[in-house]
Amino acid sequence: MKNDLDALMEKNGIDALLVTGPAQHNPAMVYLTGLHHLSTADLIKKRGEPAVVFHGPMERDEAAKTGLRTVSYSQYPMAALLKETGGNRVQAAVLRYQRMLAEAGVTSGKVMLYGREEIGPAFSIFSALQQATPGLTFTGDTGEALLPAARATKDEDEIDAIRKMGQVTTAVVSEVADFLTSHAAKDGRLVKPDGQPLLLGEVKERINLWLAERGAENPEGTIFSIGRDAAVPHSTGNPLDEMRLGQTIIFDIYPCQGGGGYFYDFTRTWCLGYAPDEAQALYEQVLAVFQQVRSEVKINAPTASYQRRTCELFEAQGHPTVLSQPTTERGYVHGVGHGVGLNIHERPWLGSGAGPQDLLLPGSVFTLEPGLYYPERGLGVRLEDTLWARPDGVIETIAPYPMDLVLPIRH
Repeated sequence: MKNDLDALMEKNGIDALLVTGPAQHNPAMVYLTGLHHLSTADLIKKRGEPAVVFHGPMERDEAAKTGLRTVSYSQYPMAALLKETGGNRVQAAVLRYQRMLAEAGVTSGKVMLYGREEIGPAFSIFSALQQATPGLTFTGDTGEALLPAARATKDEDEIDAIRKMGQVTTAVVSEVADFLTSHAAKDGRLVKPDGQPLLLGEVKERINLWLAERGAENPEGTIFSIGRDAAVPHSTGNPLDEMRLGQTIIFDIYPCQGGGGYFYDFTRTWCLGYAPDEAQALYEQVLAVFQQVRSEVKINAPTASYQRRTCELFEAQGHPTVLSQPTTERGYVHGVGHGVGLNIHERPWLGSGAGPQDLLLPGSVFTLEPGLYYPERGLGVRLEDTLWARPDGVIETIAPYPMDLVLPIRH
């Protein structure tokens, strides 16, 4: 959590954080400032002290909404810096960073870098800054030491934001279900009032609209796939596919707050009108594994244990899994879950990326998403909820929604 950050900095020998880029769709910046309209900014946090936000003068009111101390870039006018450096833009940026760091009280020690910027200019500037500032050492958080570790558990405000996104998500899913079932069926497919087949792309257009109406975005896309595409886990679906009865549909939706805030992750598998016997059987097996693993989840358990348990249960049903066949493209082919927050995939890891040291800590928000896939049979089934490991030990489904396989067609 955020209140762990100074302790994590001390533990890892980090004296300051420097986060650069916009305050939208930039998880590290959003985590420390909140969602605000800052097109570009720099945040510097010295260990044990509040962060300072450096911002453009046109965005001074937005910067003030962060509640942090703010300093305008106008205190370091680029025209004057270019004059000092003989027109060298990289050196001018270096000079400005040196002065901003000094303003924040960071003149020596180890600085960890975060943020989102174009890699070429950022590499040039920070390489030159390192050379020009021998008292500071700049490093990256490749080992998930600080912000990812802090973000692995959520405070009450973060849970509230994720819960609201869960409510938005399930409301849109309900609209999609109503939209599909409101159509008539003819010749084994859904048709519009003009008699033309309803296409998958038309459904996804509605999903985008209904998310936008609720102030949400889906920057990572949406998986809405039918038939064989549903049997390839991350196939997003062919817009020209017709919505046919009896084929499995995987609907995996993972929107975030508008501007790049907190995500929610959710999957259901549907069949329109009816489910063939083999689809029903596969669905019941996935549901049984979901319910069994869900019942065994507990706080402070090793997260890797849930992937192994999922594989063992599927193998007992006779399916290949990545436990015994790591390269399989049939059966159970992925991890059973991951953390959810300002990234759609973040700590805690529950799949192959989980190590023996990874525990399901109180405050964790994570998915549980077992699935089975058989492309040659045109069958794919996945069920997913986002869960919260509450501090009292209860594992809570953040936004409950029915897991029915068949969507009845009204006409």
